[in-house]
Amino acid sequence: MADSLVEMSDSEDESQEVMTPAELVTKLEEEKNLQRVKGVDLRAGVHRMETERIRYVLSSYLRSRLQKIEKYFPHILEKEKSRAEGDPSYLSPEEFAFAKEYLVNTETYLKSVALKHMPPNLQAVDLGKSVQKPNLDSFVFLRVKQRQDNILVEPETDEQR
Repeated sequence: MADSLVEMSDSEDESQEVMTPAELVTKLEEEKNLQRVKGVDLRAGVHRMETERIRYVLSSYLRSRLQKIEKYFPHILEKEKSRAEGDPSYLSPEEFAFAKEYLVNTETYLKSVALKHMPPNLQAVDLGKSVQKPNLDSFVFLRVKQRQDNILVEPETDEQR
C-alpha cells in the first residue's frame, strides 16, 4: 500500500526510514523537543495543532479507502487475485482482510435475508455482476487557486495507462 511515509533522518548519512501513518503520528506526539517546552508555550500549541491536522488528514484518507473498498469489493478482490506473484499489492494486509470479510458478510446477509425466500433457480447471485464497477477511465478534475510557474503537464498516452 502506498500510505507509508518517508522521513529524512538528522544523521550525517541521511538514511531513509519508512513509517506508517500511525507511527508518524506517534513519533510526532513523543518528540523530545516538545517535552522540554513548557505547556503554555506557543510552540507546543502549534505542534499539537499540527499533529491533530495530520491525524485528521490521515484518518480521512483511510476512511476514503475503506469506503471505496466497500463500494467496489468484488472488483478489488478479483484484481488482487489476478495480479502476478511479484507485483505489489494495492491493499495493505489489513485492507485485504477487510475486503474478504466484507465479501463473506455481504454474501451471508443476502442469503439469510433475501435469497432463502426466493425460488431455487434465483438463489444464486454473482456479486461481481451485481455490484457497481469502478470507472477507471474517469477524469479527476481540479482547480488551481494560484498561478504556478514551471509546471508542465504532458498528455498521457495509452502506454502510460
